[in-house]
Amino acid sequence: MTGEGDQISNRTVDPLRLQREIQEKYRQVATDPTAEYHFFTGRKAAAHIGYSRVDLSDLPDEVVEAFAGVANPFHWGAPSVGEKVVDIGAGAGLDSVIAARAVGPDGEVIGVDMTTDMLDRGRRSATQLGLSHLEFREGRAEDLPLSDQSVDLVISNGVFNLVPDKARAYQEVYRVLKPGGRFQVADIVVDKPIPEGTQRNIDLWTG
Repeated sequence: MTGEGDQISNRTVDPLRLQREIQEKYRQVATDPTAEYHFFTGRKAAAHIGYSRVDLSDLPDEVVEAFAGVANPFHWGAPSVGEKVVDIGAGAGLDSVIAARAVGPDGEVIGVDMTTDMLDRGRRSATQLGLSHLEFREGRAEDLPLSDQSVDLVISNGVFNLVPDKARAYQEVYRVLKPGGRFQVADIVVDKPIPEGTQRNIDLWTG
């Protein structure tokens, strides 16, 4: 599977360039969340794609305004009290915050992201809300900073469509999940063949 993913990466875009482009795009979102982007952000966007107002109403703007997900990974249910959750591509940390509130202080939530400004924003939110069992780690979907079989639930929101080596990223999900663990992903799926020229357009990969 890894070899197939590498071939896909080589045929479409330069993975290192793509990583830099994504980091820059989401650095902009983290530092200027109310600017205009080709995707929706913030409280209104979250409510529009399936987050209940109960999830968001008592959260400060600092926690919500840089949200840039595509759907609600909790559509299939919230994590249970005491569970360990990892949020791949956590961004500003809204999903991580929701998960941390659900698992409670006996649980643990780890948000993983590769953009420093997003990590900083997530850490500020965790401190502001007093969520000592929520932490943020620098990392990528293809190389998660977690040990084997250590997580009850993996969540992700609008991230796997940005990853060129999807096979490697899914292998990482399998690696960190405990036996019987769950994976709840919200993402964009294209069900038609994509022309090679479109695959090589790095601007289309970054959002």
